[in-house]
Amino acid sequence: MREPTIARNYAEALFELGERSGNAEKFGDLIEGVGGAIEADERIRVVLESPRVTKTQKTQLLARALKRRAPESFIRFLAAVVKRGRQRMIGSIAREYLGLLDQKFNRVHASVAMARQPDKKLQAEVKKRLTAVLGKEVIPHYREDPGILGGVIVRIGDRVMDGSLRRRMKILRRKMLSG
Repeated sequence: MREPTIARNYAEALFELGERSGNAEKFGDLIEGVGGAIEADERIRVVLESPRVTKTQKTQLLARALKRRAPESFIRFLAAVVKRGRQRMIGSIAREYLGLLDQKFNRVHASVAMARQPDKKLQAEVKKRLTAVLGKEVIPHYREDPGILGGVIVRIGDRVMDGSLRRRMKILRRKMLSG
């Protein structure tokens, strides 16, 4: 099996566990935090990937780190991941899990490029309009791109909606040159 399929299977198992215990969102925060910590801190990554550190020691390390922060069922899940030697995939499992949460709550993430960083009022308006157009709750991720001159470019998955001033000017230029 390929890594994305394996990560998806683990994410689905964790999601089911979270749903049954009423901790689906909490598990999302936890798996995202663990995955982020592993990706951000080389020392954690080295310890978890090292063949010199036993699986038992890795499991104990994770259990100590999450004690009082995570339900026992979540810690047992991580122990199962380590037992099968899949700890390198925790970041991928986290991404898959968050995708499952987004499906459950009818959410979609959107990359929103604007010429300048929008203020809170404009951010709320963009979110409101995108949510109305798509029929799903939109979680916008804003970035500044002075090259678009004005307007907005929205990317959701492989779908791009380009309402930039730069694009409108290119269209106008083509029309003027062709006619």
